[in-house]
Amino acid sequence: WVSVHKMPGVSVKDVNQHEFVKALASFLKKSGKLKVPEWTDIVKNGHYKELAPYDADWYYIRSASIARHLYIRAPAGVGAFTKIYGGRKRNGTAPAHFCRGSASIARKALQSLEGVKLVEKDANGGRRLSSQGRRDLDRIASQLSPNTKKGKET
Repeated sequence: WVSVHKMPGVSVKDVNQHEFVKALASFLKKSGKLKVPEWTDIVKNGHYKELAPYDADWYYIRSASIARHLYIRAPAGVGAFTKIYGGRKRNGTAPAHFCRGSASIARKALQSLEGVKLVEKDANGGRRLSSQGRRDLDRIASQLSPNTKKGKET
């Protein structure tokens, strides 16, 4: 019986989610393969919102966030993402209520991620990460991790 000690791998769950989503979004933007719809500069993220997002790269961030969510909990469909990205609709003097996010944005983001082969359709409905997508997300997480050699040099 010989025990071999391997370095423990770093997964998406081990790193700060905010930094990970930003890093994945910049990776998607730098690759240039993610298809971004032309309406992203004029659309709101849900009908409960008053204004469109300020950040010009919000579509990359939303796509990265969706990919991270699929890593952690798959399969998930468009309806699940409308719930996740929903929020409070403020009705002026009337009471506020929860409102779902935009289904069109969720659908287009999932289709864009399918286009770069990060996400695939699940047999039971919804979508899940492909093996290449899981590998890419783990690689980005390991670059962010402070335990790796790259992290110690910077």
